[in-house]
Amino acid sequence: MAWFFVIVLAVCVLLVIGIYNSLVRLKVQSESAWADIDVQLKRRHDLIPNLIETVKGYASHEKQTLDAVISARNRAMSATTPSTKAEAEGILAQSLKSLFAVAEAYPQLRAVESFTQLQASLNQIEEAVQNARRYYNAVVRDLNTKIHEFPSNLIANFFSFKTREFFELADSGERAVPKVSFEQTR
Repeated sequence: MAWFFVIVLAVCVLLVIGIYNSLVRLKVQSESAWADIDVQLKRRHDLIPNLIETVKGYASHEKQTLDAVISARNRAMSATTPSTKAEAEGILAQSLKSLFAVAEAYPQLRAVESFTQLQASLNQIEEAVQNARRYYNAVVRDLNTKIHEFPSNLIANFFSFKTREFFELADSGERAVPKVSFEQTR
C-alpha cells in the first residue's frame, strides 16, 4: 500500500516537473522570438537614414515627407511592448509608403544604384520581419494556450507565468508590406 502512494506521488511530481519545464521552454522561446523581431526591426531602422539621405539628394524640397519618416522611425525605435511597437511600426510603414511615392516622381533617383540596393535590402528586411512576427505569434499562442489549459494552468498560476501579447498590426492596411519596387519605364 505504501508503494502505491510513493508511485502516485512520484508520477505527480514528474507531471509537475514536465509541465513546468514545458512552460519555461515556451516562455524562453517567446522571449527569443521577440528578440528576433527586434533584430529585424533594428535592421530596418538602420537602413532608413541611408534611404532618406539618398532621396534627400534628389528631392530635398520634400522636407515634410522626409521629416515624417524620421519621426516615425524614432517613435518605432523607442517603442517597447508588442502593442506600442506594432502601432509605431504601422505608422513607419505608412510614412515609408509616402517616401516611396515621392521617390517615384524622380526617375533619376530610381536609376541610382544605391537607391535600388536600399530598396532590395528593405524588401528582404520586410520579409524577415514578417517571418519573425509570424513565428513570435505562434510561440505566444502556444504559451498562452498552455497557461490556460488544465492542469498546466494550475502550475502556471502557482509559478506566476503570465500570458504574452501578440504582435499584431492595428489596421489591416498596415499589414501589407510597403511596396518598394520601381520599374523603370521607357
